[in-house]
Amino acid sequence: QVQLVESGGGLVQPGGSLRLSCAASGRIYNIHTMGWYRQAPGKQRELVATAATGVTKYADFVEGRFAISRDNAKNTVTLQMHSLKPEDTAVYYCYGLLMPVTGLQFDPYWGQGTQVTVSS
Repeated sequence: QVQLVESGGGLVQPGGSLRLSCAASGRIYNIHTMGWYRQAPGKQRELVATAATGVTKYADFVEGRFAISRDNAKNTVTLQMHSLKPEDTAVYYCYGLLMPVTGLQFDPYWGQGTQVTVSS
């Protein structure tokens, strides 16, 4: 069974920084993409950043404030967030497009989510 487990959310003041981490575990054969999405109350889940082999993608609202990194050997992905704004408040979900050992294709997997609150 494959699991994605996030850590690192919390409460931070505007202009502050947070680091989110996610570890994929279980019987994984290969990981194509790992990344982060977020969902604010009353809004749809949206992409924040993703990292595939040699390719990273950021949402426009990131504006250079966040940095995503992957450790392929450890099956982890981190999101370093700086200059946080109140509008960054949301539940952040780890995402993985991966193939389990018993699978025949890449499928999406999600973590349980971690709350990020930006408030003074």
